[in-house]
Amino acid sequence: MKFKTLAQTALLAAAGFAAVATSPAFAQAKEQFFPVLVYRTGAYAPNGVPFANGYVDYLKLVNAQGGINGVKITFEECETGYATDRGVECYERLKGKGATVFQPLSTGITFALTEKAPADKIPLITAGYGRSESADGGVFKWNFPLLGTYWVNADVLVQHIAKKEGGLDKLKGKKIALVYHDSPFGKEPIPVLQERARTHGFDLQLLPVTAPGVEQKATWLQVRQSRPDYVFLWGWGVMNSAALKEAVATGYPREKMYGVWWAGAEPDVKDVGDNAKGYNAAAMQHGAQPDAKVVQNIMAQVHAKGQGTGPKEEVGSVLYMRGMLSAMLGVEGVKRAQERFGKGKVMTGEQTRWGLENLALDQKKLDALGFAGVMRPVSTSCVDHMGSGWTRIHTWDGKKWGFTSDWYEGDQQILKPMVKAAADKYAAEKKLERRTPADCQS
Repeated sequence: MKFKTLAQTALLAAAGFAAVATSPAFAQAKEQFFPVLVYRTGAYAPNGVPFANGYVDYLKLVNAQGGINGVKITFEECETGYATDRGVECYERLKGKGATVFQPLSTGITFALTEKAPADKIPLITAGYGRSESADGGVFKWNFPLLGTYWVNADVLVQHIAKKEGGLDKLKGKKIALVYHDSPFGKEPIPVLQERARTHGFDLQLLPVTAPGVEQKATWLQVRQSRPDYVFLWGWGVMNSAALKEAVATGYPREKMYGVWWAGAEPDVKDVGDNAKGYNAAAMQHGAQPDAKVVQNIMAQVHAKGQGTGPKEEVGSVLYMRGMLSAMLGVEGVKRAQERFGKGKVMTGEQTRWGLENLALDQKKLDALGFAGVMRPVSTSCVDHMGSGWTRIHTWDGKKWGFTSDWYEGDQQILKPMVKAAADKYAAEKKLERRTPADCQS
């Protein structure tokens, strides 16, 4: 009943946002339109809602500060429920409204839209998710997995446990179980983990969980029987808290569990509380950072004026921060495009794509935006559509998330050849040619 109430409230809120975003007051000639794909209802709503709120609040903050060099942002939400077919429907409905960039917030939807974006000339930002091989801009001209892919995440988790064990050579003979969402999202890390297992001699156990992941008793019975040295949790939504509860029930140590960066937020652990203490997850780049300057700006310029999208209490939480950061990347893509195509002008999807391919967010720019201490600099190019592949580990102490490692970078000696091989395979299947130097300059 509690969840039903949450979902109903979220649905009403989503309807309200759409009404505001498309009201006559927004129907101005000089406006940059951001479609916002969300899931405020369904099994993934507890995680989808704070991300969506952070995303929308950042767009509101930019407008409160004068827009993108004077260009007002408009937006419209479309509810996907994390379903690929509904995500495609949202895309088709919103693309003709002058869509700047799409952020699918789903690997399944990303796979589907990857086929559509080139013809429609609308870029896709998939910050921390999507197709890992789309980091190769030579093949994936319209995809931007900014700040890290699932292959980076998987590689960093292996690096981290190797450091704890005393070196990569100490992984030989160890057992690692991957408990994963049985979907394109959950399957993404498998190639990297298999490659690392072959290289370092650890045993990899693959344990798929049927979506949405509420029922995992059989999975954790296998964990109890095989007694792996570590469990990597590649879950999303209710699957994460269900996994932690089963770990408690079967006595598996939470400090031996490491989640993907989509399994390391407050909704994943709050219902488990102290019993989740010691559980770790990748943090992508940011964590829960309510003291960040950009968060203070949102509180002062959005929430203090009664324009906040969700409760004040969630502002600065892990997924709120990620939504906010994702919106910032889209805005900065437009801003970078304006430097070439005209400040104060509305950018097309194609122009925004150029901006995303030429991002140069150094520390000085990040500090000016209020992101000091939140993320590392990101710089993209024709061939590098990821721009940055760093992450940290954070750990739940029973009440809050806190960083427990230094920065790690995905091992490009392993990842780059894998990315190129997978991108080449995709190109061959789709009969695509790699981009020419001339195309990279256009």
